[in-house]
Parts: sequence; C-alpha cells; structure tokens
Amino acid sequence: MKSIVYGMSAVLLLLAGMAMGGEGGLLDRSYRPLAGKAPVHLATEYGGKVLLIVNTASKCGLAPQFEALEALNAKYAPRGFAVLGFPSGDFRGQEFEDEGRIRDFCTLIYGVKFPMFEKVHVVGEQATPLYRDLLAATGDAPQWNFHKYLVGRDGKVVGSWPSRTPPDDPDIVAAIERALDAPVPGADGR
Repeated sequence: MKSIVYGMSAVLLLLAGMAMGGEGGLLDRSYRPLAGKAPVHLATEYGGKVLLIVNTASKCGLAPQFEALEALNAKYAPRGFAVLGFPSGDFRGQEFEDEGRIRDFCTLIYGVKFPMFEKVHVVGEQATPLYRDLLAATGDAPQWNFHKYLVGRDGKVVGSWPSRTPPDDPDIVAAIERALDAPVPGADGR
C-alpha cells in the first residue's frame, strides 16, 4: 500500500513540475507590457527577485488596492522586489477592453509605476499559462480581482492571499520581508 502512495506522490510531483513551465519554471514565459509592443521575458527581467503577482481590474471596488501595491513596490524595489499586475476582466467584466485606458486609469488615478502587463484571463480553460501554473502550485485560483501570489527569489510560490486581504496586511508584509531575506540564487557563486 505504501508503494502505491509513494508512486502516486511521485507522479503528482512530476506533473506539478511539468506544469511549472518545464526547465525554466514559473517565470519562463513572456508578456507584453500594458499597451506595449515588445514582450518581456519574466525570468530574464525578474528572475532572482521577490514578486507579488496580482490580477487587477480598474472598475472593481477593490481598485484602491493599487495604492498599497504601489507603496509596497516603491518601498521594497531597492531590495529586489516587484509587484507585477495582470489586468483581467474575468470577474463581471470589471476591466476596460482597451489597454491604453487601463494604463491611463492606473497611472493617472492611482499613480501606478509598478509593471503592468497585457490583459489576460486568470481563471478557467482560457487562463494564461502563468495563472494555470500559479493554481497548480498553490491550489488557489483567484476567486475575484486582486488575488495575490508571492513568488520567492527561487521562482517558487511562497504565499497566496485572497482579494479582500489588503496588500499591506501584516501577514503579506512579513512574508515579503522573509522572502527578501533569502539569498539570491547563484549569488554565492554556485
């Protein structure tokens, strides 16, 4: 019986590893910056950083969270942290269709300077590969806008918080600080 359990565990770990985007991991994919043209390879641009990945929506009642997200980004960026925003209209269509309007709303209303990427699907069969992998890693799919996933310097998910948890919640801040204290992979010469 134990061998069946161990065998099934090995298969599940193998499948989870395959779901993480193969050899390059969770961040081995590219997305266009919001209203931009050239895709950004996430692993190249953000590998070794601590990331808070958030599905956003401009017309959501939780949109004021943009301010706290920007404050976290500004405070911790010098230590190797970034918020990555992924606009989505998956929940009641609460995002503009036009990416230029999304960009203008975020920057003019909330002063967002953290990286925002192209509008994507974050749930269901149309979910972008990044969000499918976040679900596989955590078992948590966004239930609404502003779900937060914390990714450590090693590219692995270290936390997931529901939409109503504010970005500056003490648990999120503590998790960010713990993740920032971890060594940068490869920084020790190995």
